[in-house]
Amino acid sequence: MSLAVLASLAVLAFSCPGVAAAGDTVSARQPLRGNATVVSAQGKFELGLFSPRASGRFFLGIWYKNIPVQTVVWIANRASPLSGVASAELRVSPDDGNLELVGLSNSSASRGIVWSSNLSSSSSVSSSPWSNLAVMRDNGNLVLLDGGNSSNVLWQSFDHPTDTLVPEGWLGENKLTGEYQTLTSWRNAEDPAPGMFTCTVDPNGSSEFFFLWNGSRAYWRSGVWTGRVFANMPEAVNNVLFNQTYVETPAYRRITSVLYNNATITRMVLDFTGQIKQYIWVPYSQSWQFFWAAPTVQCDVYALCGAFGICSQRSQPPCQCPPGFTPAAEREWGLNDWSGGCHRSASLQCASNGSTDGFIEIPYMNLTDDSLAVSAQSKAKCESACLKNCSCEAYTFSGSGGCAVIYGGFRNVQQLYVDGGGSSSSLYVRLSDSELRRARGTNTKNGHLWLVLGIVLACLAALGASALAAWILLSRRKRQAEMGNQKESSLVVYSYGDLRAATKNFSERLGGGGFGAVYRGVVNRHAQVAVKKLEGLRQGDKQFRTEVNTLGLIQHVNLVRLLGFCSSHHDKLLVYEYMPNGSLDTYLFRSGFSPSWHDRYGIMLGIARGLAYLHEGCRECIIHCDIKPENILLDKDLCPKIADFGMAKLVGRDFSRVLTTMRGTIGYLAPEWISGLPISAKADVYSFGMVLFELISGRRNTECYGTGHNSDDDADAGQRPSIFFPVWAASRLAEGDAAAVADPRLHGDVSEEKLGRACRVACWCIQDQEEHRPTMAQVVQALEGVVDVHVPPVPRALQHLAMQA
Repeated sequence: MSLAVLASLAVLAFSCPGVAAAGDTVSARQPLRGNATVVSAQGKFELGLFSPRASGRFFLGIWYKNIPVQTVVWIANRASPLSGVASAELRVSPDDGNLELVGLSNSSASRGIVWSSNLSSSSSVSSSPWSNLAVMRDNGNLVLLDGGNSSNVLWQSFDHPTDTLVPEGWLGENKLTGEYQTLTSWRNAEDPAPGMFTCTVDPNGSSEFFFLWNGSRAYWRSGVWTGRVFANMPEAVNNVLFNQTYVETPAYRRITSVLYNNATITRMVLDFTGQIKQYIWVPYSQSWQFFWAAPTVQCDVYALCGAFGICSQRSQPPCQCPPGFTPAAEREWGLNDWSGGCHRSASLQCASNGSTDGFIEIPYMNLTDDSLAVSAQSKAKCESACLKNCSCEAYTFSGSGGCAVIYGGFRNVQQLYVDGGGSSSSLYVRLSDSELRRARGTNTKNGHLWLVLGIVLACLAALGASALAAWILLSRRKRQAEMGNQKESSLVVYSYGDLRAATKNFSERLGGGGFGAVYRGVVNRHAQVAVKKLEGLRQGDKQFRTEVNTLGLIQHVNLVRLLGFCSSHHDKLLVYEYMPNGSLDTYLFRSGFSPSWHDRYGIMLGIARGLAYLHEGCRECIIHCDIKPENILLDKDLCPKIADFGMAKLVGRDFSRVLTTMRGTIGYLAPEWISGLPISAKADVYSFGMVLFELISGRRNTECYGTGHNSDDDADAGQRPSIFFPVWAASRLAEGDAAAVADPRLHGDVSEEKLGRACRVACWCIQDQEEHRPTMAQVVQALEGVVDVHVPPVPRALQHLAMQA
């Protein structure tokens, strides 16, 4: 496969398990009883009984032997738990050769068979049933072998996966038996019974895999197999940890995978929240590292929050009940099982003489697919149509979309961050009169309200005309602030005059670029801020406010915090936290000073983490598009913070225009951008690689080498070839000479291991083809030492550009 070279970027430095363990079999003569377990030959997997979260219910399962956090990958009796272990026994039946679990179940007072391999439904027939042998293999597969012919596999757990797919396991269809290998989620964190979500191959015969809710409603698709990857699955999942392929033969069609390195421990789980998630075991932290999920947005899972539940990415947990509702099953909600949804705190009133029910507005909701269009020309008529029908639970109304009423409840609504334009609207939920008054907080406050109002009016009369004018001015300021914060952002709305005064008429310029200049300012008498005055932005006020409030919700330790903004017809300004150590270019390239290797490596990691958050941690992927030292700021502790992280989103169509002057130069732009092709997050990866080289070398990448024109610290500059530095560095790295790449001002005071790691990561990031570059999440893992990184090839495009320079 073309991307197999990336495998090395995700191979964990995991030591092989210990010595081979005896007792990896179960037979008629050697059953497994009580708390006893069997362990695979090399000690990787263990088979036995377990109780999730000490629930008192016991299941036969397979888990990783040497991982301290018990992680179960397969369960036999997930729908029929045992009530205890004392009488439990896993054995091979001497009568029919089946592997069977016997014991006391929760549903029966007598000992009996609670699970069986059920060979009667298999096409395989044992020649000696009484001598059949069950073996726990090192790939996690429990197999039942023919006692008369050990090469004949009668049954195997890989044919019957539960919620987890491990390498060498498979999902798909057995064409000979008609059986499907599917993943089915647990019900909740302590109940492995089959849940609401399944993953299965298209029953119509295509190569596509579906995620289904309740076995019927598809909410995510893998896309068809292209011959290399599934169309909708990220390149990282298919090419980094293992070689994943789709295979179709006359006997089966399925997806399977093989590890690039057998020491890697990874698993893919269909979580009880409806997402399929991939995890990697990190030995040094002794924990599972989350790697990837689909769907990426949790609220895209159909009916995640059950009936009347509302899903919001801004809350944890994501499922909430609307006003006037409470969780239908409180305990299950505590276990992250929200499928029970919400129920009303008070019944609706519906009678022939009219209804006293009302509606509460919940803004920024996606349109539910449970709605039914009704002819109504106004919001009042739409509301009336709902009240006249006892089954109507809610409605939506928009000037363009008309009226849509919801009968019998809703189960798939999502609250967005802010107004999504045509994709969202307010949802008006019907409540009883008592719940409506409680939700609005007006049931017992009228008397207090009149009292407060009287006092306020008396005070106003006493203040006089001048005080009244001041009060009006303050009220106006307050309303403006509320307008800016109406989308639950904590941003402060400033007037142009406020910021002009704060910056002393924009007198102290800190820096600037294609988007405008940045000035130092002071607000609230002592708080230092950086004010960016945007230039040439043609965006409307409403759109600008919407986008800025979205950015105000995005916070990360490695992103410069947006504090406020100013938006008027002529002027648009952004107010950021002030960074006392300035930009990275000033810190790194100034003469007479050299940052330590420790500080440089910390800056590398911080930038990588910030970009990984922008690409994968936000509601929508944000591509920065302008990563360079000038846009990396340093706080007082030298913690790097990415600035202008939302400019591509804010500027929109104007973005390519403001970067026009950078086109065609050897700098930070990815080849596909220079060529005018569409870009992805991998363009940021390329730019990060270029910044990484500058942090390593302490010089601009565009400086000529071999001219001897630099500072006195460059004693060996004359011995270096006159070539574009990243090409020269990649060549030296390929020759095993990473030390030559380091900034000579460090005088060798570097960590050789981290230097080599950083150089290899940088070279991978600047590969010509974007699919050959890692994701920023993989870059973080590589710099942290979680994954090993092999030496990449020298990018050909850079060699060509360097020869023309």
